[in-house]
Amino acid sequence: MTSTPLVIDGHNDLPIAFYELCEYDLDAHDLSGSVPQLHTDLPRLRAGNVGAQFWSLWVPQDEHAVRRTFEQLDFVHQLVARFPEALQLATTADEVDAAIKAGRVASLMGMEGGYSIGESLGILRTMRTLGVRYMTLTHNNNVPWADSATDKPVLGGLNEFGEQVVREMNRIGMLVDLSHVSADTMRHALRITTAPVIFSHSSARAVCDVPRNAPDDVLETLAGNDGVCMVTFVPYFVSQEYVDWVAGLLAKAESLGLDKDDPAQRDQVLAAYDKPKPLASIADVVKHLEHVREVAGIDHVGIGGDYDGVPETPVDLPDVASYPRLFEALADRKWSDQDLTKLAGGNILRVLRAADDLSA
Repeated sequence: MTSTPLVIDGHNDLPIAFYELCEYDLDAHDLSGSVPQLHTDLPRLRAGNVGAQFWSLWVPQDEHAVRRTFEQLDFVHQLVARFPEALQLATTADEVDAAIKAGRVASLMGMEGGYSIGESLGILRTMRTLGVRYMTLTHNNNVPWADSATDKPVLGGLNEFGEQVVREMNRIGMLVDLSHVSADTMRHALRITTAPVIFSHSSARAVCDVPRNAPDDVLETLAGNDGVCMVTFVPYFVSQEYVDWVAGLLAKAESLGLDKDDPAQRDQVLAAYDKPKPLASIADVVKHLEHVREVAGIDHVGIGGDYDGVPETPVDLPDVASYPRLFEALADRKWSDQDLTKLAGGNILRVLRAADDLSA
């Protein structure tokens, strides 16, 4: 391939990362230049050939979640207004096309956690009116109407209100995002949805066995749904060696009665474990992309890096400027230009357009 295709990335946590860095103060750090504390700034988006980005609206799951989600939504609007030559708000597939044609990064939004609607279909509809294009049904913990992948199952999928949420999302053109949900919630949502769904940042469980990844039967069903699994770069979700290392570290900490998450005890645990941390790499990500392509098909794979949402990345994919390296690796493995274009953004743009058509 002579050049990297324009990338439409499904998940970037710049809003919460920028809040934690400077409480959304766009004067404190100039994103039009280098901001090395982050994975994302405008020069690196250009270097990465990013044509469109779904900015994640993630906040902690507490009583302030709805208000704080609106504040994050406001931040994205303020970000785009600050850099009108570089960014353009997009709420439809046609607006993504227009932004790219104008040479700007199309800026879309996705809520990461169903608690951000406060169990209110009215708030869900309001978020859609304000431009939010997908909602991840859960985050790391259950919501009252859906089970998470990383919490104790309560419902075995969705309850009646959860089904109402999925149907209303279909009706209003908001993409159902099945990252973070339990496998049973994935299956349940796929049974009742009438529109293609997405995984905004998940990988393949057959390659890396963690609950956050999609099992093969779900990927097979996803193909029939015409949805897209946007493979993420998170080391714990792409490298089985890394997962096994973490399991050993936890076991060592437990045997010593220490807490690896306590800064005062972390060095003690690491010293006692005395095994070097494995480094995830492009090769790990490629395994997931090729597995999803094999099981679901080339029309059902995309990219959701999760930049600025994780403390570490694959060693050779350090930030949003890194996408060309990934496409070079795939080209070396004989991915065709057509397949690379589908992966880069063609597939997710198709899903977004389908949602636009269904809700018109």
